[in-house]
Amino acid sequence: MKGPKVTLEQWRALQTVVDQDGFAQAAQHLHRSQSSISYTIAKLQQQLGVQLLQIEGRKAKLTAAGDVLLRRSRALLADAAELEALAHNLEQGWEPEVRLVVDAAFPSGYLMQALKEFVPLSRGSRVQLNEVVLSGADEALLERRADLVIGAQVPQGYLGDPLLEVEFIAVAHHQHRLHRLNRELTHEDLRRELQVVIRDSGLYIKRDTGWLGAEYRWSVTSIDKAVEALLTELGFAWVPVHEVQDYLEQGQLKPLPLREGRHRFVTLYLIPGHPERIGPATSKLADIFRRTCAHE
Repeated sequence: MKGPKVTLEQWRALQTVVDQDGFAQAAQHLHRSQSSISYTIAKLQQQLGVQLLQIEGRKAKLTAAGDVLLRRSRALLADAAELEALAHNLEQGWEPEVRLVVDAAFPSGYLMQALKEFVPLSRGSRVQLNEVVLSGADEALLERRADLVIGAQVPQGYLGDPLLEVEFIAVAHHQHRLHRLNRELTHEDLRRELQVVIRDSGLYIKRDTGWLGAEYRWSVTSIDKAVEALLTELGFAWVPVHEVQDYLEQGQLKPLPLREGRHRFVTLYLIPGHPERIGPATSKLADIFRRTCAHE
């Protein structure tokens, strides 16, 4: 494939002639002679084989083709500027990518709010987001697959700051048999019913959490699937309150009236994946998460 005939400087000259409303003004703006600007535009039209400007009186007006190509050239020059800025940021140590691993219990609203705030500050650094359950966060750290982790446990050899406390609640569909007992429930009552369990996404350090005394258990891969199971009366589960708040308010799901263990709390920690060398983009994103969750 042949390389482009036209240079970025030629496109910049065309843009300046149009934006400055003339060759003389463009020459002054670009600190060049008017004759060099005229030559540049003439050469550009010759190379493209398309007339871009037509002279009307003392002013140069865009042709229809020139209008289309000018708009495309603006995007081209903007991309080139972004590319140069990215190279400069990389030279200064900004990471091209931040690998973010987040426990599924972390509220998605906070997650999206933090990522949205990070975009204009990222200097071109991308975010690779991976949602995990339980020990999946630990393994991402230990296998060096994460630059920043939000997880429920800080593995040995790592440092983490408490970020947020998530409340889990035992719930079932409002028509579930457990609610029809109309009394406080014991673990013996739960043992006879189907418990929906969110499966640990880790491969090697499997962890269980919450009460797992039911003889009949179904495992699902995500909190969303657990909530779907609850809404179809498949069983009961401990799920984050923020994930079922709307269903609780609507009456579709109801908290189980347990004698004990009705609520449990899990602290989520913010953990750098490489504590010995935290990159500026990772550090910036970590600060945003801290601010986002500070009021909690």
